[in-house]
Amino acid sequence: MSNPRLRRRVQYSAALVASALLLASCQNPANQEDKDEASATPTTTSSSTSAEKTSEASSTASSSSSATSSSSASSSATSSSSSSATSSKAAGAAAKERSAIEGHVVVLSTGGTIASTHDDKGAVVPTVTGSDLVEPLYDEFDKDKLDLEVKDIANLDSSAMTLADTDKIVTAVHEQLQREDVDGVIVTHGTDSMEETAIALDTFHDSDKPVVLTGAMRPFDDSNPDGPENLATAVETVTNPDYAGHGTFIAFDGKVIPARGAFKSDTEKADGFATNSQEKFPERPEPLKYAPLGDVRVDIIAAYPGAPADLIEQSLAKGAQAIVIEGMGSGNIGPDLANAAMEAAKSVPVVLTTRVDHGPVEGIYGGAGGGATLADAGVIPSGNLRAPQARILLAAAVATGTDAQKLFSPAG
Repeated sequence: MSNPRLRRRVQYSAALVASALLLASCQNPANQEDKDEASATPTTTSSSTSAEKTSEASSTASSSSSATSSSSASSSATSSSSSSATSSKAAGAAAKERSAIEGHVVVLSTGGTIASTHDDKGAVVPTVTGSDLVEPLYDEFDKDKLDLEVKDIANLDSSAMTLADTDKIVTAVHEQLQREDVDGVIVTHGTDSMEETAIALDTFHDSDKPVVLTGAMRPFDDSNPDGPENLATAVETVTNPDYAGHGTFIAFDGKVIPARGAFKSDTEKADGFATNSQEKFPERPEPLKYAPLGDVRVDIIAAYPGAPADLIEQSLAKGAQAIVIEGMGSGNIGPDLANAAMEAAKSVPVVLTTRVDHGPVEGIYGGAGGGATLADAGVIPSGNLRAPQARILLAAAVATGTDAQKLFSPAG
């Protein structure tokens, strides 16, 4: 939940519920079991708009229902009946809408949590095929109207992906987009590096047909997996003409966000992705003609107070062809690292981003390591992009011989 005021309201409401439960249990010990049950239920922080609510939202609803039951049994019964009727109607409407969707969509499966199960030691590993992911969708979508063609590209934990794997995905997507019978492409992907693959696809995306990535925070064999609903949202998005001509997107937890500016924002919550984009369809640079990224080395260097210059010097000595510096605040670094960055910018592209999740990186501050000073020396501010995506854009710039500044100019 990104709105602080709304977050405070939810927390305040949760506090009121907890107080009501405590008061009710003191007045009537028979309700102790309800209190214990509700107290163990976490309150939701999800802002999902999907038909199927996340487990966090379901838990919050359960807590609210328990509080109502403690104060008035008859009122709770009436409210429960009304809520169930409303939910049933909403689910029915959503199912009916999905059953009317038409098109021919290619689903490229690459692994990740969405395609993972627990092994005999309890570890989560990719094991599931694309066909296994897609088949349950036909419980809601009409097979006679919607053709989901599956191709297994890889079965990897996305943290293990290399730029060579990114090349493989980009090439596969391009091949499918060139087919006249295909309306769009979905890529199922691990969440750890989804933002990198998304912007790589967006950077080389020269078709009006949409591309949508999705994945999951809970594995395929979880008691309440989020992958199926995320994949259904991806289908809705890729077949929606509103998204045609706008590049690549990520569909997650009922939300659809543009590739440019996206980042993974949580390690556990179903609402695992956020964006620095201020628009539904942000401005994008002209798509580049595809060139392989696998042989390009771009290093990310994390700045910190007192960071030495040799972090950059050693990176260049090891063969880095471009450098991303993850600075502080709106884009600031210490004087020693700044001097090395300005010297490096004379020979290779250097981009400055920030370790802060939200907000643009701009040349505001002067001084030895201020963003304005660095920008004047040729260091490129990343705007709304963070280090992982900045690295991909620099790799694309190096691979295609493009002026890196042009790839960071759009507001994003």
